[in-house]
Amino acid sequence: MKVIALNGSPKKDGNTACALRLMAEELKKDGIETEVIDIGHLTIHGCTACGYCASSENNECIFKDDLVNETAAKIREADGFILASPTYYAGVAGTMKSFLDRLFYSSSSHFKYKVATAVTAVRRTGGIDTLHQLNNYLALAQTVTPPSQYWTVVYGRSEGEMMQDLEGVQTIQKNARAMAWLIKVISEGKKNIPMPPEEKRVITNFIR
Repeated sequence: MKVIALNGSPKKDGNTACALRLMAEELKKDGIETEVIDIGHLTIHGCTACGYCASSENNECIFKDDLVNETAAKIREADGFILASPTYYAGVAGTMKSFLDRLFYSSSSHFKYKVATAVTAVRRTGGIDTLHQLNNYLALAQTVTPPSQYWTVVYGRSEGEMMQDLEGVQTIQKNARAMAWLIKVISEGKKNIPMPPEEKRVITNFIR
């Protein structure tokens, strides 16, 4: 079993990466491999809403010079995924926002019922806003989100400082353990319980 973790921080060894390492360690205890993909240091073009992905083979994004399409393919094959971002101006880091807009616009229909969670690192405030933004992607993609004892936000500024946030550490570790459990429950459930029936989506535009 495998989980793909996206690190949206430009700091490869910052608090966001540290949080992902802790979660990966918990997943490993349950026999689940984690592949971390660092995207925060990349130059990522934002979505232009061109519609190319709707008709392209495998719903690929029109921009093919970065990791978006490659990452989408990996998540489709994985059992779950994690979105992790630092908090910039009470929001998702810009590079990751561009990445996620294209990733989910092109591939969210392929992520349905996968186990997915989000985590953010923050110095002081704004972390809940960032977490909410990340969770919006997961909700619209119809993923299954594992619980924890509190919001999955860790606090710290300097690299590794989040390890002093003992409640935050415990919260994300519990979240990772719940993620591992859900992945296994869904895997077993698929053997005996059919997936929910699909139906054509109804679209209502408020201005015509």
